[in-house]
Amino acid sequence: MPLPSFYRSGDGFRPWRISHAAACGAALGALAALFKKLAPLGVVGGLSDRPAGIAGIAAVALAFALLCAGAAMLRNFLARRLVWHEGR
Repeated sequence: MPLPSFYRSGDGFRPWRISHAAACGAALGALAALFKKLAPLGVVGGLSDRPAGIAGIAAVALAFALLCAGAAMLRNFLARRLVWHEGR
């Protein structure tokens, strides 16, 4: 039984696009890492060690992309099993 909701979309239920979730996660991760590397609180350093800084930003972006893609896959799996009743 699905959880009750006051919001009803006219489109019905749709699966989340995993590629879109991964792209949004990568952008969010890159933005967060860039914000951390540029040291907005006045800490000296920033991107002075560029190869290590860029590699760190890429690693965080990849981690966020995988996290968001995994969350979208889990949501789609649970929605298919519990809400849409596919696979029964």
